[in-house]
Amino acid sequence: MDKKDNQMRYLPLNQNDRAAMLDVIGVDNIDALFHNVPESARLKGLVDLPQHQSEHAVERHMAKLSAKSVSASSVPFFCGAGAYKHHIPATVDHLIQRSEFLTAYTPYQPEISQGTLQTLFEFQTQVALLTGMDVANASMYDGSTACAEAVVMAKRVTRKSKAILAPGLHPHYAAATQTLASTLDIQIDERDCRPGRDSHVIDHITDETACVVVQSPNVFGEIIDLAPIAEKAHAHKALLIAVFTEPVALGLIKSPGEQGADIVVGEGQGLGVGLNFGGPHVGLFACRQKLVRQMPGRVCGETVDANGDRGFVLTLSTREQHIRREKATSNICTNSGLCCLAFTIHMSLLGDAGLKQMAVLNHEYACHMADIIDGIQGAEVLNETFFNEFTVKLNKPAAEVVQQLADKGILGGVPVSRLTDGQDDLLLVCVTETSTDEDMHVFGEALAEILS
Repeated sequence: MDKKDNQMRYLPLNQNDRAAMLDVIGVDNIDALFHNVPESARLKGLVDLPQHQSEHAVERHMAKLSAKSVSASSVPFFCGAGAYKHHIPATVDHLIQRSEFLTAYTPYQPEISQGTLQTLFEFQTQVALLTGMDVANASMYDGSTACAEAVVMAKRVTRKSKAILAPGLHPHYAAATQTLASTLDIQIDERDCRPGRDSHVIDHITDETACVVVQSPNVFGEIIDLAPIAEKAHAHKALLIAVFTEPVALGLIKSPGEQGADIVVGEGQGLGVGLNFGGPHVGLFACRQKLVRQMPGRVCGETVDANGDRGFVLTLSTREQHIRREKATSNICTNSGLCCLAFTIHMSLLGDAGLKQMAVLNHEYACHMADIIDGIQGAEVLNETFFNEFTVKLNKPAAEVVQQLADKGILGGVPVSRLTDGQDDLLLVCVTETSTDEDMHVFGEALAEILS
């Protein structure tokens, strides 16, 4: 106890300890450990916050800050770009709030984690069926990290180091992949992020290619025919990695597995997991059976115990903690357990027919919205194909239009300029089953007024 400030302090290392550790690492000071963080992103000095406040004062202050946010359910909402607003049945939240689920953690002792293992087993089954693949793991952090891990996996499988990223890959997914690849001697061949160009990646596949990464529907909402790309990739002994950000689309579009994909990764947030102002999300990862031993994450399997009763085990576990570090296939340390449980419950409630019906509603509503926008002077829908999201070319900067729509109480989409440089006149508009006819006409009338 420090008598001066009357606070308990725990400082186990002295200056000599720190100096010895830095010497072993081979750096002069602690700041050198953060040299990869841009100078502009580093905090200089303390955060400008009051040193202390009463609990009541903090609650009032945080409530005022929260009141400045506009929730997706309170206004007409047409934002997507990788995070989607769908109706989540109340049953989902009711079940995941149960203590046996809410407090469950990664099953380090499988013999006493049968409930957790079974839910993960069911989750894997659903993901494999949804993607048209042989096997799925027990989830990743999110879609972007799953994409990055898939590229690393392709390097291990093919023993080649060149990855081609299609122009329609979500820029955030491309950035996450670039970050991981930069540490593992993987060469990224990335095309400029623009609509209508994904089919051209087929011309860049060579014998040096480890994998081609193609998103469908892509970030512009376009549906891509993966089959010819898969055929060309396989001819050069490369893998096709199929990516998606909207899982509901797989209820209507031919699965990536049916189109020849070797690895399928994506974001599962659209089913069971709310927008939650940005997270958490749940990454989905599936592959062909022959590649399973190179797949990151963990796989839960079904077996029988000594009495012949059904039981569940960790069939494959790739984390460094469980096997020799040099044999590890991922730096992912855990699965998104609660989020994939929410996904599993929502999928179970929908069933095959329910998911297809939900997907049809999404597409029909989006077609209606596209017709409304196409009738507005100064707005043009660019897509020839789409599921529930499409790109609109405006006669004004999209960011300014979105701000004016927000001033009218409408969250009218995502400017492409928020995701990538340039293309200031492009707007991504997403319509789901939660959008009403009134919402769409209100949006259309406001957009027409702004563009006139």
